[in-house]
Amino acid sequence: MRKEDLKRLAENPDFISGIYNYCDRWCERCPFTARCLNYAFGRVSFPDAASRDIQNERFWDQISGMLQLAIDLLHEMAEEDGIDLDAIDTTAIMAEEKRRRKDAAAHSIATAAQAYGEMVDRWFEAGEGLFQKAAESFQTAARFNLLDVDPAQQANALAEAVQVVHWYQHQIWVKLMRALEGRGAAAAFRFDDFPKDSDGSAKVALIGIDRSMAVWGYLLRAFPERETESLEVLVHLERLRRDVAQAFPQARAFVRPGFDTPQAADAGCID
Repeated sequence: MRKEDLKRLAENPDFISGIYNYCDRWCERCPFTARCLNYAFGRVSFPDAASRDIQNERFWDQISGMLQLAIDLLHEMAEEDGIDLDAIDTTAIMAEEKRRRKDAAAHSIATAAQAYGEMVDRWFEAGEGLFQKAAESFQTAARFNLLDVDPAQQANALAEAVQVVHWYQHQIWVKLMRALEGRGAAAAFRFDDFPKDSDGSAKVALIGIDRSMAVWGYLLRAFPERETESLEVLVHLERLRRDVAQAFPQARAFVRPGFDTPQAADAGCID
């Protein structure tokens, strides 16, 4: 894609500005893909399966081209604003970013989110045989035509639960790291009249926790033999949710473009 193509794409008034900054990246389930510049850019840059295959040379050629495009646009914008990029002390900036990332990674909510990801791995590794048993029970129910059981519906619900758990398993940590790093970067500035990006990232993490807890409640009921382990996960998530809300008290009130604005009501997707 050329710079002119990207600029023309970005000028589309149908796109909701910044909507991609505070989403969970689950594009397949998002009603706003037609209004998202990031999604449109991805579809243009990676139009088919071959171009999205990380084992394919074409994928890395596209990535290289996108990087060069970003660099070219950055230099063009800097020149327009009279900024000399070569005069910027990038060593000091990178050192500060490294320090903020280290501080964020050491924060209790970041370590708790990372621990949650490990708990999920352990739960599924230890309960691997449960899903085979569940599948067999669904098949038995279908074979004997048990009227009070809908095997297909149960199988779909279980598959959905697993997808949701794994989608947010590591994303919660990623979003909290962005929130913590963003808060650290903004500490040197005061923008009291503007919403904080860190609150937006924390809100996405909280939504991921909410959805994960709902699904773990389902898994708790579906697999009573794993009750203790499932309860441990739920208790851990509840503590994490409480601690995130305490660390970012304004996160729930953050208004995400599209998702928390009138467009969300039109799309029927208010959280």
